Amino acid sequence: MHPELPPAANRRPTPLKRTAAAAVLAVVLLVVVWAAYGVAERVGISTLGIATAHRLELYASGLQSELKRNEYLPPVVALNHDVLALLEHPADPVLQAAVNRYVQTVTEQAGTAAIYVMDANGLTLASSNWNQPSSFVHMNFAYRPYFQDALQGKPGRFYGIGVVSREAGYYFAHGIQSQGRVVGVVAVKVNLDRLDRAWQQPGERIVVADGNGVVFLSSQPAWKFKTLAALSDATRERLKTTRQYAEAEPLGPVGFEPLRSLGNGAAIVAVAESAALAGQAPATVSYLSRSSPVAGTDWQIAVLSDIAEQRVFARTIATIAALAVVLSYVVLLYFLQRRKFMRGTLQTKAALLQANEDLEQKVSLRTKDLSDANQQLQTEIVERHRAEDTLKATLSELVHAAKMAALGKIVAGITHELNQPLAALQTLSANTVVFLARGQRDIVDSNLAMIGHLAQHMGKITSQLKLFARKSTAERRPVDVAHAIGNAKLLLAQVVRSRPTPVAVSTPPQTVYALCDSTRLEQVLVNLLGNALDAVADTDAGLIEVVCHADGDSAVIEVHDNGAGISEAVEPHLFEPFFSTKQQGVGLGLGLAISADIVREFGGTLTAGRSPLGGAWFTVKLPLALPEPISHD
Repeated sequence: MHPELPPAANRRPTPLKRTAAAAVLAVVLLVVVWAAYGVAERVGISTLGIATAHRLELYASGLQSELKRNEYLPPVVALNHDVLALLEHPADPVLQAAVNRYVQTVTEQAGTAAIYVMDANGLTLASSNWNQPSSFVHMNFAYRPYFQDALQGKPGRFYGIGVVSREAGYYFAHGIQSQGRVVGVVAVKVNLDRLDRAWQQPGERIVVADGNGVVFLSSQPAWKFKTLAALSDATRERLKTTRQYAEAEPLGPVGFEPLRSLGNGAAIVAVAESAALAGQAPATVSYLSRSSPVAGTDWQIAVLSDIAEQRVFARTIATIAALAVVLSYVVLLYFLQRRKFMRGTLQTKAALLQANEDLEQKVSLRTKDLSDANQQLQTEIVERHRAEDTLKATLSELVHAAKMAALGKIVAGITHELNQPLAALQTLSANTVVFLARGQRDIVDSNLAMIGHLAQHMGKITSQLKLFARKSTAERRPVDVAHAIGNAKLLLAQVVRSRPTPVAVSTPPQTVYALCDSTRLEQVLVNLLGNALDAVADTDAGLIEVVCHADGDSAVIEVHDNGAGISEAVEPHLFEPFFSTKQQGVGLGLGLAISADIVREFGGTLTAGRSPLGGAWFTVKLPLALPEPISHD
């Protein structure tokens, strides 16, 4: 027999058991988070400490290298004969000028801040800045420690702020000996501020403090001339006597607060830094600090690395550990509730299958609708392309019809132009027969030459007329605009000569190439020049001016006349089809509309306005082109 199971209600966890399980989970979670955070922080700080120690060594080496780079200068300057002679004859102006120029040259070549020579009493006799307002000449620096050390035969080393220049620097001093005694001191000042700029790295702070604990070099300008700890009264009095930091007397401690020591010169310190916004309290930042002495000096150099990233890393590891604990708990709950979830999952799966079938049916119906719509759209696209082709063909025929209309206007003049050469040809040919019979060959040769010239002239007229009349395919190619203007003038030459009043038509001197079709460009120019001729018909002295030039990437053609101009009422309708200001029966009103379409087809514009000559002003802008290369085949 199977033992009877207790009722389901009795097998459920009691509230007390649930509370105890939650408490155990919370304790385990806290212990895991605390342990993970501690281990991760120690590992991160240890790794950062190794990198910080390496950078500290590099910064210290760079500082020592900068100091050693210039310490040879004082002994070298002390060997100069003019320097020794100036110390023996300090009142000699010639020697003083020579030494001034010498130390100025050395300063410029060595890149130092200043070099100056003092006598045994500390009075400056010559200086590299002798010609500047902040000259050291006649200044006494006997109170400076570097002078006192050099006077006793020891190397003078000192960092401080100049009492004249107000600029901080490091001083090298060397005693100048003559006959076994020190008769003067030469000092070299080096500016170390460029180290501050080179040390400015995000997340890192570098400080250099002297033997008194005063910070004089730092990547943080706000820390300069502050102290690592409070100064004693005796130290402050000594600094005041030597005027080491002049008026920039240390104002107070930087505010380093040690948190814990890590050994080997490393520690975790907290620093209160200024807030970014006014009115906010200073933010406290924790740094890993490593320090070491600077060889040859009583200085200490320290590198402070922000440990915010390490703490973020530790928090991340702790969060991952907490999530792992929570995930383990969730997995446990999952397996405990698996049977219950399986039943719900099967029901949900059946519902999803049904929903999927419904969705597929809807998608199928929607796909059919989209397919039908796509087919209809393809049909509409084909119809539209067919309509566009018909429109282009109609426009081409309309352009040709307008050309024929303009040609009809020109034909009468060209007919008259050809009648005169034909009459001359008839007369010359009859005379030639007579003179040939008489044997007068000179006159026969002259008449034949004249006949050939007239035939060539007539051929030029008819060929230009033929070119203008033929249909063009609107093929784009570089077109010489001045040549096209000349052809248009040739077609209108007889019209110009038939005017009762003289009409002057100027041509542009420069050559500009436009990307278009030459025949259609000539048709536009014939229309514009024909309109201009009609506009100046009633003037006593008609003037038409054609201007052609390049403007950026456009070829610009301007047609000016001194006619009546364009009124404000007419201007908005100027390029409308069948609109004309001429008398009824004169033209169809299509010339400007077709010209605008031709120019637009080539990617250009046709505009109108008031000309400085007093009449109308039409401007054609076409894409600029380079001339076609000449073939040498």
